[in-house]
Amino acid sequence: MNILLCPLSDGGYLYPALAAGRELRGRGHDVGVLARSSAGPLVAEAGLPCATAEDFGGHRAFSATWWGRTGAAQYRAVLRAARAVRADALVTSVLCNGALLAAETLDIPVVVVGLSVHLWDYRSGGDGEPSLGRTRESRTRDSRELHAAVREETGLSGRSSRWGDDPLPGDALLLRGTPELEYPGAELPDRVHHVGPLSWEPAPGPGEREAVEEHLARTGDRPVVYVHLGRFFGGRTLWPRLNEAFTGGPFRAVVEQGRSTDPAPAPDADILLVRKPWMGPLVDAADLVLANGTSAPVLSALLRGRPLVLSPNGSEQPLLTGACVRAGVAVRDPKTPSADLSALLEAAARDEGLRTRARALGDRLAAADGAARVADIVERVAQASAIPKENHEYAISRPR
Repeated sequence: MNILLCPLSDGGYLYPALAAGRELRGRGHDVGVLARSSAGPLVAEAGLPCATAEDFGGHRAFSATWWGRTGAAQYRAVLRAARAVRADALVTSVLCNGALLAAETLDIPVVVVGLSVHLWDYRSGGDGEPSLGRTRESRTRDSRELHAAVREETGLSGRSSRWGDDPLPGDALLLRGTPELEYPGAELPDRVHHVGPLSWEPAPGPGEREAVEEHLARTGDRPVVYVHLGRFFGGRTLWPRLNEAFTGGPFRAVVEQGRSTDPAPAPDADILLVRKPWMGPLVDAADLVLANGTSAPVLSALLRGRPLVLSPNGSEQPLLTGACVRAGVAVRDPKTPSADLSALLEAAARDEGLRTRARALGDRLAAADGAARVADIVERVAQASAIPKENHEYAISRPR
């Protein structure tokens, strides 16, 4: 089977897809990746061939920053690349409307690798869940409206979706968390499945890890907090509070700049600012993880048994933060004017129950063979919707 991975090229989306692709290739399938040029070395390190998205007209179409505005370009790029490799199935990221529509046009199955928690309406249950910034109903409505807008922009509005009025999960939507992180009593929709973390990341380059370790050795023996900054979505930057918490306080920080576009560490703050395509060794060196509540750092922390302090803004951040607080593995930053970040970190670091629960949940996540589960599902949906080879040419040759 020819499988084209066409996820967003940002690490939090790309790496889980690469983990799945490596497993699928190990099972004998032909697996290729469509990604922006800057991701090419990462794809190569994962041992998979890479087609450059820009060569297929996909400039910016696989960037999380631009995802809401490049759906039509993504559609065309995936369509062209899938035809070029005669793809039998696609694996993409949540919110990749262009890839979903390309799969429809080609009449091939598409599996969506999601976040660690479900974003949209439950099939049933979930009564009493706090809105945490936005309701599931509003998030579902807005996501479907965006999908419909891309459908119209690509000239497919007259064609009914093969998934009816619920196109967002594709043939299967795979969540990288566990049922423990969903709201108690809620039931997922039929095509949504938990598969576990899908953990993969590139290895540090020569001397990179050692340089971090040498810096930490020079700055004493106070506990280390790994800080991973996600998108702010119009919320207040954490930098003023980071500088206050890590200047003359009980902790040192290694801060992954991440999606923070304007890092501002104070000269006297005990902060090592990094920008790395990997985080595992940095979490290993930390006693505690402070993040906005995006899936990648939360899962990385839990897999290593590190408790979390979460300061969410938008997207899945409030939802995942609420889930982690319910599971007893994180404390939430109230983000009030009087909130003392240093005191919050100290309380979390002293809470042995928090650490014990984080370690236990991490063990359960690690026990899930996520890549094997994804491969099983990809093979199953491909078999269920397979087009006989002798009839497949019509999809490949369909005019652009």
